Amino acid sequence: MTVTNGKEELEAQFTQWREYVRRRPELQSSDADELEDHLRDSVDELVTLGLKPDEAFLIAVKRMGGLDELSREFAREHSERLWKQLVFTGDPADSVKKIRSRQDLIAMLICAAGAAVSIKVPGLFGLRFEDSDTFYATNFSLFTLPWLAAFLAWRRQAGARLCAVLVALFALGAAGANIYPLDEDSQSVNLVGTHLPIALWLVVGLAYVSDELRSSRRRMDFIRFSGEWFVYLVLIALGGGVLTVFLTGTFKAIGLDSGEFISEWLLPCGAMAAIVVAGWLVEAKQGVIENIAPVLTRLFTPLFAVVLLAFLVAIGVNGRGIDINRETLMMFDLLLAVVLGLLLYSISARDPLAPRGTFDVLQLVLVVSALVIDALVLLMMAGRIAEYGGTPNKMAALGENIVLLVNLAWSAWLLLRFVRRRGGFPAIERWQTSYLAVYAVWMWAVVLILPPVFGYQ
Repeated sequence: MTVTNGKEELEAQFTQWREYVRRRPELQSSDADELEDHLRDSVDELVTLGLKPDEAFLIAVKRMGGLDELSREFAREHSERLWKQLVFTGDPADSVKKIRSRQDLIAMLICAAGAAVSIKVPGLFGLRFEDSDTFYATNFSLFTLPWLAAFLAWRRQAGARLCAVLVALFALGAAGANIYPLDEDSQSVNLVGTHLPIALWLVVGLAYVSDELRSSRRRMDFIRFSGEWFVYLVLIALGGGVLTVFLTGTFKAIGLDSGEFISEWLLPCGAMAAIVVAGWLVEAKQGVIENIAPVLTRLFTPLFAVVLLAFLVAIGVNGRGIDINRETLMMFDLLLAVVLGLLLYSISARDPLAPRGTFDVLQLVLVVSALVIDALVLLMMAGRIAEYGGTPNKMAALGENIVLLVNLAWSAWLLLRFVRRRGGFPAIERWQTSYLAVYAVWMWAVVLILPPVFGYQ
């Protein structure tokens, strides 16, 4: 922020600062006015002491602390606002936000309805759930994620070029899920069904960052969005479960069986729509739930670090290697993905200017432990492939573990430098957000390349 001498220039800086503050959803107009009064009083005090206006402004802003900290402080002092944020129209005093909120709500309803309808369209062509397991296993993400991406692209006012890229990538995903002759017993069905949703979720990330793809902070915002979206989706799923139980019980009391309606309509259509609704909730209600995921991250990071350390100690004590089979591979891949998720979300929720602390050391312990386990798994996996040959599942797991190994290794190095005060936190953020492209490439490779390489087995 550049401040020049002169009253008009100083007022311009106050205006710029106020607009920046108003972008925080936790703060209302009255809050911004109160903060500005404090800032102006502090500037006047410093000018009285002999400082120039530009110097006084910078020092006063620095004294007020980070905007995120101020936002959290206001949210705590005015806790009743958290309930008011749950209404659809936002702050009634702000007509611009009110109109925008209504537009977002309408767009979300259209996209959620589109997702709910999409899951039923194949039934018009004779592809029923009970008779077409392979089709729905490989295509379920294509029924809803394009609609979520459409909502985010609309909200970001994405350009025509980006929209064309999104359409092309979703079309490529649809081709990968449907053009290959996959049998129900084929390993490739599982590969496409598990990897295509991740590949398409990263396409949703393109819609989220829109024209700010080169911004590491914006890419990190998408990681935060992903965590909060998951929290909302779980809450919606829990509420949906309660609704289903009551629906079943109440209709059963009058002699009607609602089982077919629930299985054929409520669950599939509700699940597809919920994915879009959860994305809208994250966008519309920031500041209500966004503090939950960081708290969970701080809780489970030390717990996972202790578990992984205990696992490594147990290996050293009994001297037994890891028994590699399909279930074990899936478990370790999931474990390493959880570790990576904890790392990514803790980075996204961390204040880059905050001093190093004990939690950073715990993160380093967690990453190093996961790195050692990943190396052991890769060693055992390479031996199995050399002895028994490769399969689609083994090669997919091998590639994923190599991608994770590289990320964990460099992350451990950057965290070590940060803890030892030889590197800055932004380097960790840039590395993680840039490496998302590697995950995207591998996910698409698993979907599009591995099935034909192994003869669709």
